[in-house]
Amino acid sequence: MKISPVLLFHKANAALLALLKPLGAWGLGALAIVDTSSIPVPIDALLIDYVAHDHEKFLIYCVMASVGSAIGSLVPYYFGRAGGELFLLKRINRQRYEKLRDRFERQEFLAIMIPAMMPPPMPVKLVEFAAGVFEMKLLWFFSAICAGKFIRFLLWAVITIFYGPQIMHTVGQTIEQHLGYVLGTIGILAGVLLFYVVRKLFGKRRGTHFPVEDEGE
Repeated sequence: MKISPVLLFHKANAALLALLKPLGAWGLGALAIVDTSSIPVPIDALLIDYVAHDHEKFLIYCVMASVGSAIGSLVPYYFGRAGGELFLLKRINRQRYEKLRDRFERQEFLAIMIPAMMPPPMPVKLVEFAAGVFEMKLLWFFSAICAGKFIRFLLWAVITIFYGPQIMHTVGQTIEQHLGYVLGTIGILAGVLLFYVVRKLFGKRRGTHFPVEDEGE
């Protein structure tokens, strides 16, 4: 009997949770690494659950989750460094590539930190890949991811401490009841943010086509 990829994914996810969740903060950090590097894990929900059961360690949980996420994000970053430049140079010329990299370097920290603050479905891995392509300094990249993730996780922790985990259950029910509107709103916001970042990075001008350059340039 052939097992579907979706079923395999859910089994792998459940196995990871069963193995790592009992390890406390270390388990949360390990799950954050897995989430950003390979297998998606509901890291936000897990953080809320940890904080709900132990308010006093909320800062430790936020730090471990953000550092773990930053470690895992090194995978798309190094993929970008390894082959992203060749990927882009097949579509644009060297002069255009250098201009794009210069624009990225002028605002690289915020270009990474802001998307890292956003919950799914924000395509953060695309931004992490771009950071590798444009050879963002590793320390700055790691710091930007940590800062963005920490702000995001800290916000969840504070909400959980002051209002309890039940508010997240209420929010979850509300989202489920209005899933279409929620997904549409998130999609619009993510699209606007991604468009803003791309416009900033690539400085698109009228009559300029990207990623394919005009022939003859």
